Amino acid sequence: MQAGLRAGAEREQREQRARCTLARGRRAGCPAQPAGMRTGLLGALGWSAAAVLGVLGVAAFLLVLTPAKDAALPTRNKYGLVFDAGSTHTALYIYRWPVDKENGTGIVSQVEVCTVSGPGISSYADDPAGAGASLKPCLDKAMEIVPAEQQRETPTYLGATAGMRLLREQNSTKAEQVFAEITKAIGEYPVDFRGARILTGNEEGSFGWITVNYLMETLVKFSFTGQWTHPPAEDSVGALDLGGASTQITFLPGTTIEDSSTRALLRLYGTNYSIYTHSYLCYGQKQALKMLMASLHQGNLSSQHISHPCYPNGYQENVTTADLYNSPCVHAPNTSSPAQVLTVTGTGDPGACSIAVRKLFNISCGANRTCGFNGVYQPPVRGQFFAFSGLYYNLHFLNLTGVQSLSSVNASIWQFCNSSWEKVRKEFPTMNRIHLRDTCAASAYTLSLLLQGYKFNHTTWPNIHFVQQVANVDVGWTLGYMLNLTNMIPSETPQRVVGLQRSNWIAATVLLAIMLILIFCLLTVTCCQKNLSGYERV
Repeated sequence: MQAGLRAGAEREQREQRARCTLARGRRAGCPAQPAGMRTGLLGALGWSAAAVLGVLGVAAFLLVLTPAKDAALPTRNKYGLVFDAGSTHTALYIYRWPVDKENGTGIVSQVEVCTVSGPGISSYADDPAGAGASLKPCLDKAMEIVPAEQQRETPTYLGATAGMRLLREQNSTKAEQVFAEITKAIGEYPVDFRGARILTGNEEGSFGWITVNYLMETLVKFSFTGQWTHPPAEDSVGALDLGGASTQITFLPGTTIEDSSTRALLRLYGTNYSIYTHSYLCYGQKQALKMLMASLHQGNLSSQHISHPCYPNGYQENVTTADLYNSPCVHAPNTSSPAQVLTVTGTGDPGACSIAVRKLFNISCGANRTCGFNGVYQPPVRGQFFAFSGLYYNLHFLNLTGVQSLSSVNASIWQFCNSSWEKVRKEFPTMNRIHLRDTCAASAYTLSLLLQGYKFNHTTWPNIHFVQQVANVDVGWTLGYMLNLTNMIPSETPQRVVGLQRSNWIAATVLLAIMLILIFCLLTVTCCQKNLSGYERV
């Protein structure tokens, strides 16, 4: 009997322990768990979290100590202003480039171009103040484009070409007065004006060459890998320019340049270039056509009538000998009277026009020399050429700036020159009278300049590309001028900051987030330990 009672008591105790185990807590009739059991588990968990937290902290610390990397802040741009003071008009070009340069030369882009109203500054010889006043509307426009905080550091230049070269020959005092008024006008604006000067013919040719090759990416090119590369110098193209008072030819010849006066040495984007260049003063279109008229007059001085084969048949005008011989490019005969009125009549004779134009060029060369014309040394033309300014406009009017053959171009010019004044007026009713009158003469002159003057032929004619713009940028000497000047304008070192690489920042941020979570868990465990210990002591 007693054995049965003991067995029942033991069974009841086992059931009681099972119920207490299922209850997972203290309740009436349940024996208390040992005090160290729960606190031990929580302590183990806390120490584990602390260990992981320590490891992560060390890892984050090591990431912060990894070598830092320089990072450039966004590049700041600089601006430059260049006035192209040509013989017939003036234009202001606004350029921009990053302060850090590629091998010493700025990567320059055209922002805006503003055409100055009125004639070229050389036409203000008797009104020098008018030359300065004419520039102000374009300067006002530039001040709207260049940020106000950068205007005082914006280099500003005025380069005058053949028109001012001729004025300086005629009257140097008047040329200086024009420049004085221009300096005064530009000085009223908050820019870094660095002077007005007359470019030499070789400078004008060289800067035009720089412009064309920069735009054609034969000087520097941005590769697919994101790096600036430098094509071989032999990839460069030639430049052909026709202004109002001069014309220039510039290219990289395949032989040594024998005449040092026609050699220009340039250093651009870390590469040296030795190019051939020459400028023919008085052989710009306006002066050449004036020489043509004078030549026709001097062919029959006894007559007050001039038959002009390059003017359309039926065209007629009167001109005084003073107006005809008002340039240093033409020399008046001793027998002429300045007040004499001459009657000019167009005959529309393309054959006679071509012969008369060719007489403007002396194509004979000295012994053992290759030359262009007038005895000026010129190596044989080589490679591709870009023809711009007047060369483009003269042929563009007749739709001859495409890929037409030389025979086709010649035939089209011949056909136009054979037209009557009445016919061309009907075909082009809105065209300026003077421009329409000179179209035949200008086209014939362009052809003779390229063939008789610069020695192109049927074989090399396809290498000439007539352009007004390349990559939406005007082709001329001003961009090349600014590119060359950026070699002289000090570059600025880009502002830089020192920091971790992006991958290290991401890893460190993730570790810190995990550490914050573990710290929260550790604090929670610690609080639970304290509460549990206090409860068990009750």
